[in-house]
Amino acid sequence: MSGDAARTSACATKTVALSIAGSDPSGGAGIQADLKTFHQFGVYGEAVVTLLTVQNTVAFERVECVPAELVVEQIRAVIGDIPPGAAKTGALGNREIVEAVADVAAGFRFPLVVDPVMLSKHGGALIARDAIAALKDKLLPRAFLVTPNLEEAELLTGIEVRDIAGMRAAAERLRGLGPRAVLVKGGHLAGSATDILLHDGGWEEFAAERIETRHTHGTGCAFSAAITALLASGEELVAAVRTAKRYIGEAIRTSPGLGAGAGPVNHHAAWRIDQAAREE
Repeated sequence: MSGDAARTSACATKTVALSIAGSDPSGGAGIQADLKTFHQFGVYGEAVVTLLTVQNTVAFERVECVPAELVVEQIRAVIGDIPPGAAKTGALGNREIVEAVADVAAGFRFPLVVDPVMLSKHGGALIARDAIAALKDKLLPRAFLVTPNLEEAELLTGIEVRDIAGMRAAAERLRGLGPRAVLVKGGHLAGSATDILLHDGGWEEFAAERIETRHTHGTGCAFSAAITALLASGEELVAAVRTAKRYIGEAIRTSPGLGAGAGPVNHHAAWRIDQAAREE
């Protein structure tokens, strides 16, 4: 590649997205998954670290939270110099971090996607119990979109979420807490993996055939990161969710099969469709 071509390639990505999340050293979830997904969507990724984990595909051993003031300093550093077009949160760890992120998010002039990550793939806690109330009361009102899975929706609402009716009820209650839109993910439903979106325009359902595999580590992170990247690029919400849903399905289907346990999805999966397919 010539010098001019290299400079052109290096400057091609003007769209920016920010991840505020935990670190997964195995690379399947957290900020590592977010940054890979941003890159796949042609978006320059920034990352603010909230916590460090010791985990791989077979075990979750330890989590250590970053001091809340250091999280805020990281956020202010990046948005003051390279402001993103959209941001997302992942694992936030404790009440102090949740409250600190909520405070700084009050000044965001871009959409915030809140992925309320609570448990690792192996069941390790990624948020303290007393932080859940702060998440509901302080962070969700700052969110453009919140993206809980079934278990997270139950913990946030107190509603049993086992089917589409429960997902809709939980979405309505969550929207009452202040976010502009709610996407309840149905990856753990029996049968079709259907997600429910409640937004200003009403209800949308996004169904996909279930793929039987143990390699689903980081699906929620990659899905919310794809939505964030598309919002940063100017995509409207329903189209962003539809494209991200297609991407995560392909990422699961083409998982690289790494690790002896619940391996990562393929963050390099295809997500574009041609015009003929779009018109079908």
